[in-house]
Amino acid sequence: MHPACVLVGPIFFVSDSLSSFRNRLNHSLTLHLEPQARKHTCIYLIISSSRTKIIKMVTPVIRTVDLRSDTVTKPTESMRSAMANAEVDDDVLGNDPTAVLLEREVAEIAGKEAAMFVPSGTMGNLISVLVHCDERGSEVILGDDSHIHIYENGGVSSLGGVHPRTVKNEEDGTMEISSIEAAVRSPKGDLHYPVTKLICLENTQANCGGRCLPIEYIDKVGELAKKHGLKLHIDGARIFNASVALGVPVRRIVQAADSVSICLSKGIGAPVGSVIVGSKSFITKARWLRKTLGGGMRQIGVLCAAALVALRENVAKLEDDHKNAKILAEGLNRIERLKVNVAAVETNIFYWQIYVDLPKDPKFGAEDACKSLEVLGVLVIPQTTFRIRIVLHHQISDSDLDYVLSCFEKLFSSVAEEKA
Repeated sequence: MHPACVLVGPIFFVSDSLSSFRNRLNHSLTLHLEPQARKHTCIYLIISSSRTKIIKMVTPVIRTVDLRSDTVTKPTESMRSAMANAEVDDDVLGNDPTAVLLEREVAEIAGKEAAMFVPSGTMGNLISVLVHCDERGSEVILGDDSHIHIYENGGVSSLGGVHPRTVKNEEDGTMEISSIEAAVRSPKGDLHYPVTKLICLENTQANCGGRCLPIEYIDKVGELAKKHGLKLHIDGARIFNASVALGVPVRRIVQAADSVSICLSKGIGAPVGSVIVGSKSFITKARWLRKTLGGGMRQIGVLCAAALVALRENVAKLEDDHKNAKILAEGLNRIERLKVNVAAVETNIFYWQIYVDLPKDPKFGAEDACKSLEVLGVLVIPQTTFRIRIVLHHQISDSDLDYVLSCFEKLFSSVAEEKA
């Protein structure tokens, strides 16, 4: 009898007899699949005089828990109802009443004079940078691990001609004040250098694990900006998470900022959009740039109605998201070969590391883990070779947390057995 091969989740094995093959297959299915899923698993096997081979195993996913981002949430029934009944008009002409209401409400929350709805946080940050850096060749100081620098297509340089000057993000999401000041380049300085016009912060800092920037730190950066005649922009994609975690109103957190981009489709779960806030003159210039970038939309009240519901109903749910993130982090940290810095979990985002015995010869990395978890219906994103990101949101239940932990336990116990 020729060997039989099977791939189940992360396990691939070869048996020298069909009976041995059956035994190992049953054991592997028991490890990886819930009883209900095992009943419905279909295995397609080719047996001939020359070979025995598994060509396909199909297991219907019984449950999906999506932890890739807080942007994956679906509109709630109250959002859908508000969208269907929204009062609308042409926003490019400035007449959409629901958009006006949303902008007024967000400006009030942030303690700024005016606000403007944009389709995405990327556009909101881009417009803000371009308003402040209104001469091509201007320079912006920002974190080397910031969203604007890494994940926004280099738009500030490619579309605005703005030069990014990065400063190292520390583990807590901050940049050293002295390093920021050392990076400032004055118009009275060496003519070989671009002129600094803007400093950007990110709160919460996603790539540092959703860390909150302390108010005292933001105030110091604001003072530094004023000292050098610079503007301060805050990428507040998850500013509501920071507000809840710090126990401080949004307006106090962003008090020192000249502009803020506030995402509505992340933490609080609106289907689309961000709002940028600032002075009236800032928003006037921003409207011109939004039109230039193709962000002027018409009856946006349909989208703004859902965002208003998110503001009024979902901010209160963020505390539960943060608690769930902590519970999940603690559970994962108890699993052999996984490591989570539980003390650093402040909001709804965290990262976990996979321990490997030989880093130069990895046996099971982040991509392998993500693919194996996807088979079980758990969706997460690999960040680096051995680092995976998890983001909680208001549509993750307590039973979802239990299911996710059980999947991780099964996955890594089976990997340990195969390794042994």
